Amino acid sequence: MMQLATQSRDIASIEATLNYVKNDGQKIVVEPVGGGSTEMKTLGTLDPHPVVIRNGRKFETSLDGEGFLLAWHETAVTDFFDETQLRDVYYPEMIELIKAQSGAKRVVVFDHTLRTADDADRAARRIREVVPRVHNDYTEWSGPQRVRDLLPDEADRLLAGHFAIIQVWRPIRYPVETFPLALCDAQTIAVNDLIVTERRHPDRIGQTYSVSYNPGHQWFWFPLQRREEAIVFKVYDSLKDGRARFSAHTAFDDPTAPPNARPRESIEIRTLAFF
Repeated sequence: MMQLATQSRDIASIEATLNYVKNDGQKIVVEPVGGGSTEMKTLGTLDPHPVVIRNGRKFETSLDGEGFLLAWHETAVTDFFDETQLRDVYYPEMIELIKAQSGAKRVVVFDHTLRTADDADRAARRIREVVPRVHNDYTEWSGPQRVRDLLPDEADRLLAGHFAIIQVWRPIRYPVETFPLALCDAQTIAVNDLIVTERRHPDRIGQTYSVSYNPGHQWFWFPLQRREEAIVFKVYDSLKDGRARFSAHTAFDDPTAPPNARPRESIEIRTLAFF
């Protein structure tokens, strides 16, 4: 297994199929499956395409350039299913990590999501499924709206300055052997690739972007990502000066996954970053 792991981390690129969404005029909606399930369903037409995904370990990437980076970050959390540890230990860790990687002066953690590719474990723990669909979590409208929702008394002042929504994704136990995260170079995403998608929650309606296929997209992943490795990526930036503003991402079925690979378990943190 050690030899396979070393080879997999060193591979230059792979070809895998990513699930885009057709931009055919149909309204795209993401909503709960229902019946008490934690899963979400997408109303829209998937458009799978084989793409080349490059090994991000062989490149220098940045938040303002490609929209993402890989950071070495050891966490003091011993149990990611312990809500107290997440809020008392992990949230402060993420605030400092994002400040260090982005230069933000203030970071507000507002959400986290645990996911697993193990169906039985997901049902038992009532956590979320992996998302094998190309998307970006915020839009031109929903990025600022999140500030208004979360910090209403400060929103006008904060929205007058530079802010971003920055997320952190990591495995919570084992190295990622199934359904790793692929990220698209933000500089290769055209405005017309982004499709406004309604996301329905029990208490509000938000927006995300689904993404239509563009052969110019350049994709990256970090093979066998470890618990001590955190992907920091930007899903919204208020500045329109040529820097990365949206970086599409998706889980994907990794053709290099070893036999009897362990299901992916991960956590993603969402934050507002103010500069």
